Amino acid sequence: MGADLLLQELVKQKVKVVFGYPGGAVLPLYDAIYRNSFHNILVRHEQGAIHSAEGFAKSTGEVGVAFVTSGPGATNAITGIADAKSDSVPLVVFTGQVATTVLGTNAFQEAKIIEITKPITKASLQVTVAKQLPEAVRRAFKLAVNGRPGPVVVDLPKNVMTESVSDSTNLSEMSENPLKMSAAVRQKLVEKLQKSKKPILLIGGGILSANASREVRQFVEKYQIPVVSTLLGLGVVPKNEKLFLGMGGMHGTYAANMALSECDFLLNIGSRFDDRLATKPAEFAPKAWIAHLDIDPHELNKIIKADLAEVADAKDVFQQLLKADFELGPINQWYLQLRSWQKKYPYHYRRQEGVIKPQEVVEEVGRLTQSAAIVVTDVGQHQMWAAQYYPFSKPRQLITSGGLGTMGFGLPAAIGAKLANPQKTVVLFVGDGGFQMTLEELAVIKQYDLDLKIILINNHALGMVRQWQDLFYEKRRSQTIFDKQPNFLGIAQAYGIENLKLNPNNWKEALADAFSQKHCVLIEAPVPQLEEVTPMIAPGAPNHEMFGIK
Repeated sequence: MGADLLLQELVKQKVKVVFGYPGGAVLPLYDAIYRNSFHNILVRHEQGAIHSAEGFAKSTGEVGVAFVTSGPGATNAITGIADAKSDSVPLVVFTGQVATTVLGTNAFQEAKIIEITKPITKASLQVTVAKQLPEAVRRAFKLAVNGRPGPVVVDLPKNVMTESVSDSTNLSEMSENPLKMSAAVRQKLVEKLQKSKKPILLIGGGILSANASREVRQFVEKYQIPVVSTLLGLGVVPKNEKLFLGMGGMHGTYAANMALSECDFLLNIGSRFDDRLATKPAEFAPKAWIAHLDIDPHELNKIIKADLAEVADAKDVFQQLLKADFELGPINQWYLQLRSWQKKYPYHYRRQEGVIKPQEVVEEVGRLTQSAAIVVTDVGQHQMWAAQYYPFSKPRQLITSGGLGTMGFGLPAAIGAKLANPQKTVVLFVGDGGFQMTLEELAVIKQYDLDLKIILINNHALGMVRQWQDLFYEKRRSQTIFDKQPNFLGIAQAYGIENLKLNPNNWKEALADAFSQKHCVLIEAPVPQLEEVTPMIAPGAPNHEMFGIK
């Protein structure tokens, strides 16, 4: 049957695990899963399936796979698919569909998922004949990873899954060789680098997509070029590397943002100049000659007009620059200036006796995990505190929702990351708002006995939205304070998850004990409601206009 043919092709694609939820339109597929003993993780909501597949893909670089049924099953997956498109996450999402005989009749649980998902995928395909399945699956996997990675939807009418197959068509091989940087572009970059007195390398999530982290580290070490990272590029260069200036943008370091403002040469590879980094495009890197190299031509000159904008594969760019074997000009004064900014204006927060500060919790988790954990976050203040204070040292160590900023991402993404990396410590930082959006996935953690450490940063508020209200809406805290909350420890207990609430008097000891356990623990950390993420750049202000610095 078509369903068996589909599973056979997934095995050929070396798919280790699928995240899915059954329904009427995919009953033939789930019957095939039963008959073939295929590894499906039963999530508790379709959004959880996609975010789990994202966590799997982000932590490994492999394609994440999800199964959902038709109609509401498929539309419940939309948020996760859009999230994956924004962050360039390679996914293949198989959606159930009503039979071809009733397509377009508004049949029970029918949704036009191809039309709905076209704007948020690299491609949306519908299979109408079972013999097309191997071709469609192979094409979907190639599309998901070739060029700029992203999600692909394959829509499966129910009768296609039950159709007998006598033979199948073959896919003409899709080959998309990495785009090589031309010799002329390489020569221009080297020439400008040698003449610059204040160079900066800007890296983003595209470095991870290209598997170019090793080359970036070699490049930085060989040529001693200072580095700024986006949120999604954290970990490519270790936080303790002397040339690493930290994260740039709205909640970045003072040194990183001042470097972006004062540099005379900016080499951006793998970052799309999004609005959280280039907060005021008209005044971004105003003194710099800007080179922007990206695998996606649509990102070039979209936000920042570059002096050199070229489509290129990040790994090839760094390999060629490493072979160029040039020397930078005298930039000692630039090093001294950067180190002065780093020393004078580091990230900081005020400790209070008898109060648990969220920044200190992140730092303590970094110490307990020896900087080696896979850190998953939801979205909000805790996300920025984790980005600022966890000592990232490796690529693919931070799993977070960057471009779409999806609350509810964290818990299911942590499940995917842990299943992909069973031997590694996986820590989730989540807020009390986002936790309530996908907490049903605690059942998955219990069912599969996943050793996750969940740090629930509880400030009884939608913290980041509340912070913006205080700063820009004259403290009109409209609908952002949770006056009534559930008993989070009771919820964890209901799911059979060990739990504890940190006490200011002995919280470090309790945290250490929780991390010594070999099973999941939900750790509630009560923190001050009005604690803010600093420093910050106001919306529309240039990078050098930061407030909340030391």
